[in-house]
Amino acid sequence: MDEIVLRGIAKWPNVPAVYGWLSLNRRGQWLIKGERISNPRVTAFIGRNYEHDERGRWFFQNGPQRVFVALDYMPLIYRVVNLDRAPLALECHTGRQVATVSGGWLDEAGTLLLETEHGVGIVHDRDLGRLFPYLIDANGTVLDEDVLVEVMALLQQQRAAPLWLRFHEDNVKVEPILSSDVPRRFGFLSRPVQPAGQEECT
Repeated sequence: MDEIVLRGIAKWPNVPAVYGWLSLNRRGQWLIKGERISNPRVTAFIGRNYEHDERGRWFFQNGPQRVFVALDYMPLIYRVVNLDRAPLALECHTGRQVATVSGGWLDEAGTLLLETEHGVGIVHDRDLGRLFPYLIDANGTVLDEDVLVEVMALLQQQRAAPLWLRFHEDNVKVEPILSSDVPRRFGFLSRPVQPAGQEECT
């Protein structure tokens, strides 16, 4: 977190948290009361101070105050940031670079989920096609597009299929998953709510 944020927490440790104001959509855009935040300095500040608590609630630490985030789907959105034909490089919507990918899943809508050292998130929908050169079979062979469409269709139907993602030196198996199972499986809350009896900050 930013030093100014840490100083604020130390100085005012009991500021009431905010609920229902800030949200994150599927394309990694921050919104306040449904209106997208377009100022890059503000979005960068939010990204640097975006964390989660032990209950799986994601929040933006705005100085001494926690602003809990409503998630359209996942707490992180991953972007493909390498040039064409270069080794695959990924980045969080918060600007953090990805060093490791430990798991992959495809849900019934064709959304690709990845687990990295930063946590679980989805690949930005506009970047899915850029991943095609890194989607391989059990032998490490890049799948041609027709085969890839068939394999992905099987996963969307919740059936096992021979699909891996090549990331650096690792081949990461892609498994089927239902979107309704995602929050419970990965331990996060999509819609944090004001606890009963807690002071409300408006």
